Amino acid sequence: MPELPEVETIRRQLAPRLEGRRIQDARSHESEKFTPAVAAVGTAVQGLNRKGKYLIAPLDDGRELIVHLGMTGSLAVTPAIPDDPYIRAWWQLDGDEFLAYRDIRRFGRIRCVPAGQYDAIPTLAAQGPDALSPDFTAEAFYQAIRKSRRRIPTQLLSQKPVAGIGNIYATEALWIAGIHPAKRRISRAAATKLHIALLDVLEAGLANGGTTLRDYRDAGGGEGSHQHALACYGRSGRPCRRCATPLRHRVYDARTVTFCPLCQPR
Repeated sequence: MPELPEVETIRRQLAPRLEGRRIQDARSHESEKFTPAVAAVGTAVQGLNRKGKYLIAPLDDGRELIVHLGMTGSLAVTPAIPDDPYIRAWWQLDGDEFLAYRDIRRFGRIRCVPAGQYDAIPTLAAQGPDALSPDFTAEAFYQAIRKSRRRIPTQLLSQKPVAGIGNIYATEALWIAGIHPAKRRISRAAATKLHIALLDVLEAGLANGGTTLRDYRDAGGGEGSHQHALACYGRSGRPCRRCATPLRHRVYDARTVTFCPLCQPR
């Protein structure tokens, strides 16, 4: 699933191509997950924002067009409607271009709601601060995770202590911070280390255009390159790059997490 670096890469690519453009027409797949796309017809896009893994386009009528890419979603501006069975929605823009939403597995979704009213999108409404926002401080992060008895990676993936983190970047940050994925409570000092590690891995992912393991493509159809920089995720059985101990993986709360048994003591 695209995480913050992948979604932010797409946002940065699309924002200058969408701002000020009027939506003249739209079509969607018949699933109710995608039909709200047509509600934006007749409006002008005022920008393209992001919170966590959601892309949020303010419209000139006081609403927001919201897109979640799910596991296999992508967005691209094209000169024509692509002849592609996986296009789930498209918007015709002034200037004879189209914004096409492609989603092979149909796990993504589209909504059009009054600005800031996310009751119909519970996962967005319940999110914590975006990982790249000033509100995501080390102290706020510690206070958020200290109240829960869930495992640390499960808390991260819930999007409640911080928005935008998925299994790839959580695994990398836990390895950097030396925190075992089975832990449910960590000290303030450890939380501070994890906060710094999260920011570091997200910035690295952004610098590399995101991580492409299989499906992720940016708005130009290109792959990210951060998969070549991963130190822990997906490397079970290979030597730890810090201590050379073979990395291991375990399933915690239905998620497979890779870790170093020496560098991340339980």
